[in-house]
Amino acid sequence: MAEKTPHQNITFPLPDSDVTDTGHGYLATPPSGSGPAIIVIQEWWGLTDHIKEVTDRLAAEGFVALAPDLYGGWITHDGDEAGEMMSKLPADEGAKQLAGATDFLLAHEAVTSKSVGAIGFCMGGGFVLALAAQQGEKVSAAVPFYGVGQAVPESYTGVKAAVQGHYAKQDEMYPEEQARQQEDQIREESGAEVEFFYYDAGHAFHNDENLIGTYDAEKAKLAWERSVDFLRKKVS
Repeated sequence: MAEKTPHQNITFPLPDSDVTDTGHGYLATPPSGSGPAIIVIQEWWGLTDHIKEVTDRLAAEGFVALAPDLYGGWITHDGDEAGEMMSKLPADEGAKQLAGATDFLLAHEAVTSKSVGAIGFCMGGGFVLALAAQQGEKVSAAVPFYGVGQAVPESYTGVKAAVQGHYAKQDEMYPEEQARQQEDQIREESGAEVEFFYYDAGHAFHNDENLIGTYDAEKAKLAWERSVDFLRKKVS
């Protein structure tokens, strides 16, 4: 059953909104106190402990990492309920929250970069690509993991970020053929640097909560190392 969680430990204003319209999220800063900015975008389960831990791991790697709470505090571990929650989040509402998170990070005193990187999983992978397409130069690196959902863009002409994708060969939610077509489309329409990696694994292979039984520790470790290295090189 869906439940409320206390991970909304920061708030930020949303664009084109009055002061009462705010976004929420979980912010983690590095031991040094400052670093480049990364937005972490949740799966369809919500801002779970797993996403919070991913955010903490990025902070440990030297980034100022923010995971916006796109569901307003609700999480679930039930697939049907997660699908329903995702369907109730309009793509434009999610994009509005992510735009607010981007501006919040770029103005944050701990952030040393002039752009943000974005990493997201499942639904969040789709929103990573949408954020890059909509925010242009503000996003210098986009890392979608098996991105699906309502936010996957129809056009990538606005993408200025370098893109590193992580997709699964046995993904029933987003088949490899579709992912390869997406890779080609991003490269052709944006002219940006694009590289996709394809893993002998299933959807959500990076999620160690293993909610759908597809977690693969070896593939997750490799994809994570590639992602962190990429973000270090591209976000400045």
